[in-house]
Amino acid sequence: MFIEQGIKKSNEFWKYILGSILIIAASTLGQIPLGMAVAFKSLKSGKIPTDTNTAINLLDSNLSLFLIMLSFVFGFIGLVFVVKYFHKQTLLEVTTSRKKVDWSRIFFSFGLWALFSIVTTLITYYANPGELVWNFKPVPFAILFVIATLLIPIQTSTEEYVFRGYLMQGFANLAKNKWFPLVMTSVIFGSMHILNPEVGKLGYVVLVYYIGTGLFLGILTLMDEGMELSLGFHAANNLITALLVTSDWTALRTNSIFKDTSTPGGMMEIFIPVLVIYPILLFIFSKKYQWTNWKEKLTGNITLDNNINTKYHD
Repeated sequence: MFIEQGIKKSNEFWKYILGSILIIAASTLGQIPLGMAVAFKSLKSGKIPTDTNTAINLLDSNLSLFLIMLSFVFGFIGLVFVVKYFHKQTLLEVTTSRKKVDWSRIFFSFGLWALFSIVTTLITYYANPGELVWNFKPVPFAILFVIATLLIPIQTSTEEYVFRGYLMQGFANLAKNKWFPLVMTSVIFGSMHILNPEVGKLGYVVLVYYIGTGLFLGILTLMDEGMELSLGFHAANNLITALLVTSDWTALRTNSIFKDTSTPGGMMEIFIPVLVIYPILLFIFSKKYQWTNWKEKLTGNITLDNNINTKYHD
């Protein structure tokens, strides 16, 4: 079973704390080029930024996207190092319980959410043309497409590996059950977004969406015995959003096809995904992959003989 693959006597919880620090350190190292670029631009323009968002806005949006995503490349390298040399695990063990990564699951999840995102964006555009305006510029968009396609999947995969893989197994080592890792990774994942500009515009209530998304992705991982579905969903969510819609008040401002000029504030955007859309998606995935025994997989205790290599095969 997926979450049990990290349960080893040698994997004491303090190792996950130290491992997380090392991953954060690697990611911070990857932020140096962004800091240098902002400092150079600031000195050249004579404008001293007072916060992170102002600093990033000093740069061209494609350049800032590239430099922001670069930190996740370093973070992923740090994660691989920690998993391999610190915990003596393979990356496959932190990815899935199957014999190999099931790419069909990744592509199905990606395609399903990408299709939903594109269709709903087009409906919004034609239903409310004043809110979504045409923003397409061929050359900047082409550059954006290359950067986003190459680097955003690395960003989303890094987050999934840290939260739904590494820390999910880490908290299982600590608690020896499944509900605690699910709750803790969801809350930490949501809290990591607390500095996003959306929080400043909408208030802390927007964290319900981020924590709810973390909970949804955690349920996908536990029920499907692997991260493939969460990897596909997360990649589609961030990539399609970056290519389709930008605004002046979100974390990533891109040369996308549309620009959202509406005033943020509606609670529907926060609660409908968590209370309506995510349950529908769980129903679709559960029928396709024939999930059963929900209570045990999401809340059950972990009892595992460390001398037995337990695997789940699809």
